[in-house]
Amino acid sequence: MKLAELRDLRAVFFDLDGTLVDSAIDIYHAMNAALATLGRPAVSEAQVRCWVGRGAPQLAYCVIKHQHEQGITAPVHGSRPQANVHDSLQEQQHQLLEAFLNHYERHVCVESRIYDGVEAFIQACQSQNLKLACITNKPYQPAHDLLQALDLLSPFHLLLGGDSVTHKKPHPMSLQHALHYFELEPHQALMIGDSRNDVEAAHAAGMQCVALTYGYNHGEPVADCNPDLVLDSLQQLL
Repeated sequence: MKLAELRDLRAVFFDLDGTLVDSAIDIYHAMNAALATLGRPAVSEAQVRCWVGRGAPQLAYCVIKHQHEQGITAPVHGSRPQANVHDSLQEQQHQLLEAFLNHYERHVCVESRIYDGVEAFIQACQSQNLKLACITNKPYQPAHDLLQALDLLSPFHLLLGGDSVTHKKPHPMSLQHALHYFELEPHQALMIGDSRNDVEAAHAAGMQCVALTYGYNHGEPVADCNPDLVLDSLQQLL
């Protein structure tokens, strides 16, 4: 498959974290800053890279669940005693999420970088007058700020965050919204991502999906998710 050979193609939809940008290092630093604020132990970068990609609430859930399983507990600040363990974990997740977003939104692009091949591929898409959308589970504002900081915002005609629609990927709603926005049929758009979320969302929307091997797929080889094509770099589509 080459970009120029996709004759019906009118738009390309991209995931953000792990697809366009390696952002895990800044997410890792923000998460540990949040944990320190709450008096909880740090997590490793490798753990964060395994947990990212499903949205900030899920990341916070993974951290709390892991620490609970390790027997690590911490006080729930400013809260009444919970009736059961589930309620307590939910409250801890909520407080960690709030603290994480507070740190991350102020330091969204310190060490994050664009993956090799991304800028050349986007330029090729622009040269063919393709509509471009970035569809991520990251909340809209930090997604916007990250793309802007990397001078990667302007090529996109549409940006959808995890809080832009009711359901995040792997639900197809955000991709369906983008198709409707551009007035396209599913076969006229291509989804490019790095995880099972992207593959399942694309297929549920009736779209083809290209999966990249270098991103974040929760410790699972992305080829196991049955994408239509697996690539090591977007350069291979040029």
